Amino acid sequence: MATSKQRPQVESFFDEDSNTFTHLVRDPQSRQCAIIDPVLDFDYPAGHTSTRSADALLAHIEAESLEVVWILETHVHADHLSAAAYLKGKLDCQLAIGARIREVQDIFADIFAAEAGFARDGRQFDRLLEEGDSLAIGGLECRVLHTPGHTPACVSYVIGDAVFVGDTLFMPDYGTARCDFPGGDARTLYRSIHKVLSLADSTRIFLCHDYSAEGREGFCCQTSVGEQREHNIHVHDGIDEQTFVDMRTKRDAGLGMPRLMLPAVQVNMRAGQMPPAEDNGRAYLKIPLNLPFDQL
Repeated sequence: MATSKQRPQVESFFDEDSNTFTHLVRDPQSRQCAIIDPVLDFDYPAGHTSTRSADALLAHIEAESLEVVWILETHVHADHLSAAAYLKGKLDCQLAIGARIREVQDIFADIFAAEAGFARDGRQFDRLLEEGDSLAIGGLECRVLHTPGHTPACVSYVIGDAVFVGDTLFMPDYGTARCDFPGGDARTLYRSIHKVLSLADSTRIFLCHDYSAEGREGFCCQTSVGEQREHNIHVHDGIDEQTFVDMRTKRDAGLGMPRLMLPAVQVNMRAGQMPPAEDNGRAYLKIPLNLPFDQL
């Protein structure tokens, strides 16, 4: 039976173009592992995709003789394309995401005028996860926390003494996720963050992104519950819910659209698959013209 008492081994791979960390979470006893939030390289101006980062991850897995049993997405990312479909084609594993992916698909299928056959029920993924669900990674238990607010489908994964929070939190000197995407909500995010911060202070927090806050050199992907409670500039102990909501709402009003949002969401809501090819054999991503950001 899986147990949450072990300490998983975590290796993190950074994609500087999208400021994204992909995490490889290993059970030290069985060598089974999970991949969390994998990146597909994308040259936006050229419209070219590349599997360079994913192939480097595969090479590392092979060199370490690891067995991947899960690819886990924390949410439908707006800042990078997912390599989940490519990796799943190379590995004997399953792909999972939060069950409220259906809501995200329903919203964005209309925005991007998805093909008539596009399924909005999450069937592109092998498993849709609810609060309290658990997965086995060898002898480790991966417990699911539903942590919406950034998007409706956001989940965090508690694995032993570690939690993988996606975009919910950033490094303490950078703060918290934006809440102005469809289905996002600052009040909901505050409550989700405090669900994470109710874990033991020593719990390791692994982040999906880092943007190296002003005054800090280099990029970081690991902090702790205790560090966040004490030092997070947006949500440290003593910040009440309304203060957070007011701050987050004002801050989000001044933010622009993420550079890769339009291509990324189209791919990621399809579990990393490209839209179906047109009659000429090529796949295309759609850019809706003159779509106000506040209508997304």
